[in-house]
Amino acid sequence: MTTNHRRRVGSVRPSHLMFTSGVGALVDMPNFSVLVRGLDDWNYNDVRDRHDWKPIAEPRLLSAVQGIFGKNVKELLPAPWLDGLDQDPRGPASRVGVPTVPFPSWLRCTACNELAPVDSRVFGFENEVPRRPQDARFFHQGCGVKKSGAPPLAISSRFLISCTAGHLDDFPYPEFVHHGAECPKVKQPRLRMEDRGGNRGVNVEIKCVSCGEHRNMGQAMGQRGEQNLPRCRGRHPHLNRFDPQGCGCAPKVLTVGASNQWFPQNLSVLAVPRTEASELETKVEQHWNAVSTLPAAMYPYARENVPAFHELTGWSDAEIEAAVERVRARMEQESEEDSETEQPDLRTPEWEVFAASELPAPTDDFTLRRIGAPPELAGYYADVVQAERLREVRALTGFTRLDAPDPEDPKLVTRAPLARSTPQWVPASEVRGEGIFLRVPEDLLFGWEGRAAESQAMHRHRRAYAEFRKNRYSDRIPGEFDEMRNWPGPRYLALHTLSHLLIRTIALECGYSSANLSERIYAGTEDDPRSGILLYTAVPDAEGTLGGLVSQAEPDRLVRLTRRALSEARRCSSDPLCAERLPQPPADHLHGAACHVCLFVSETTCERGNRFLDRRFVVPVDEHEDLALYRERP
Repeated sequence: MTTNHRRRVGSVRPSHLMFTSGVGALVDMPNFSVLVRGLDDWNYNDVRDRHDWKPIAEPRLLSAVQGIFGKNVKELLPAPWLDGLDQDPRGPASRVGVPTVPFPSWLRCTACNELAPVDSRVFGFENEVPRRPQDARFFHQGCGVKKSGAPPLAISSRFLISCTAGHLDDFPYPEFVHHGAECPKVKQPRLRMEDRGGNRGVNVEIKCVSCGEHRNMGQAMGQRGEQNLPRCRGRHPHLNRFDPQGCGCAPKVLTVGASNQWFPQNLSVLAVPRTEASELETKVEQHWNAVSTLPAAMYPYARENVPAFHELTGWSDAEIEAAVERVRARMEQESEEDSETEQPDLRTPEWEVFAASELPAPTDDFTLRRIGAPPELAGYYADVVQAERLREVRALTGFTRLDAPDPEDPKLVTRAPLARSTPQWVPASEVRGEGIFLRVPEDLLFGWEGRAAESQAMHRHRRAYAEFRKNRYSDRIPGEFDEMRNWPGPRYLALHTLSHLLIRTIALECGYSSANLSERIYAGTEDDPRSGILLYTAVPDAEGTLGGLVSQAEPDRLVRLTRRALSEARRCSSDPLCAERLPQPPADHLHGAACHVCLFVSETTCERGNRFLDRRFVVPVDEHEDLALYRERP
């Protein structure tokens, strides 16, 4: 809904708030675009009284979020939503949602090309059909071209300006067309945008009707165009404020719908039980917000009135109190350890559970079944575990503009704020799914690292990573610049490439599209060796536990899939270009023998944006067979 009109103008999936249209993002509607407002404007008052609505409980993720924002963050909240909209589109559910504001705030009449801001009263707004929010539109009532019929549609002007500090602003049309000066005729000139279509700025011309001045948008594009634009004003339209310290950066011109106008910064964890924790401590940790805030004297009351205590009926008050204190002490210790590092360690507890000799007891959120590696694949996998139930929780911690954040070093790109002050909660979502965990033999990886780590191909990858870091970050980081910081290492390249090979093959048979699959690579260091791959699905519009993916781990199917994946990886229809590709200076691409035909997957599937991939490190693809992890076919 928009804050000005209090009417629904569309809908998106809750998962979109994490990946494509969260706080500060532009959302394209059929007739105009809107900007998602900051957390200060979100309203949960109408949904908190519902018994079926509750915050998302995931202590590990909440602790990681607190490491970023501080202890003021108390909750992980799903998007506000009420049932009953279909039955009563004008009822209470119609007033609950994520607040938005029309943006860009400049509109253009599709008939006469009049260009004016929303608050100029040149354009009207209508949204009269409650069951069809997609019909909401702005219109030009006083259009001089269309004399009869419905007034013509007014659409969002398609140009914006943004900077790498996370600011976003309307394109300065009056200043641009008058070359930085004011109109000599009137204080508020009338403008027109002559848009001849296409994706090029030279097809668009801005004209001042009042004085006759005109200018082509092509003069605002590129590095030369930056000289024709004012400096960034430090605007955060989703917060309805300007940064008090200003900005002054050179802005870039964007078009509505540009993919680089918003990049989310997320944290994601799997809800795994702690390997050293008892069943009681696991339940206490799962319902931490409800249990930890109550003194022991209120436990009898809570057993009757607090839903979380219904799962603690098998333990006495004294046992619950003791478990709360143990969990509290452990969480405080972990918080201190995480505060000493820039990025919280969210993968270690997951690896410990999957690699444990004894799997945890099954729960509604997490159920594992070890089937082991089939004899035909004994030298290829050390262990195979079916994850029949998984629960993944994601939290939005910020976003960037123009530059995508580095998941391993989020401070390299300026994070834009979610709220005007420190938030007390952050948006989160939870999805359920299934998966397959595969562990590669440690001795196999150790031997391969001895062959490949000092190879010419691996040196090329390391140099490309250093070049990539220098090109992207060296002018932003004060002090000494470490060009190899967060280099994932040779082991990661091999495991990541194997993961992509399996994803592309499994997707053909498991019933899920490859875009619905995800990966988590557990590649350790010399001091902490890890060698695991988790392929899983977490589908927001279904339970995601239908068994289609888990069934691919059955021995006969896994043998067939592995043979097919490794056999097809030896050849690519783009060979020999693909097979011979290696990063070479001055190129800084972070992949070798990999392309859209053989290895690349969708951005939602790959955890590193299709980087750190090379077929030659898994199977023989050229004359250097000793670089392959698997030199023989299974």
